[in-house]
Amino acid sequence: MTDLAKATPAAIDIVRREQCYKGFYKLDRVHLRHELFAGGMSREINREVFVRHDAVCLLPYDPQRDEVVLIEQFRVGAMGKTANPWLVELVAGLIDKEEVPEEVARREAQEEAGLDIKALWPMMQYFPSPGGSNEFVHLFLGRCSTEGVGGLHGLEEEAEDIRVTVWAFEDALQAVRDGRIANAASIIALQWLTLNRAEVRGLWS
Repeated sequence: MTDLAKATPAAIDIVRREQCYKGFYKLDRVHLRHELFAGGMSREINREVFVRHDAVCLLPYDPQRDEVVLIEQFRVGAMGKTANPWLVELVAGLIDKEEVPEEVARREAQEEAGLDIKALWPMMQYFPSPGGSNEFVHLFLGRCSTEGVGGLHGLEEEAEDIRVTVWAFEDALQAVRDGRIANAASIIALQWLTLNRAEVRGLWS
């Protein structure tokens, strides 16, 4: 039996869990043991976990015009890491109510970009940073019309200041190559569309 064919460890023993901080997000410290690849259990270890709501990210796409809708907004986490912390991103929001991801995608499209989404295509689900955060992302492609789309959007009560722009698909892909688009969800979504664009346009046109 090759190493890859061996069973993956599954056992986890949570010794205790502490809440270190609680604000809009939480920070927990977890003391645990886990099963080892070689068999048996690890010694007790502790790990800090940034506890976030799961997220929905949406790439609005007009298959007739072959255009995508992207947004720009200030991101505090990018300060000091880049000369311009106003990032080009997807429409996105957190699942913080009794909503399913598809409902969040449609709501955020309207709030952040003034868009009515005609259909949703699930692209994938993934953990953006599982070494320190429990966030789980639901990534969608959304069918829309880009006619008349643009301008400033966002909810004032959430201090959102969002600029909406329409990009030719090839221009957005070039922005990934150039590093102008530098966040994971946008890069993954545009690469997914690169691989599946012919099928999407065939079914949605």
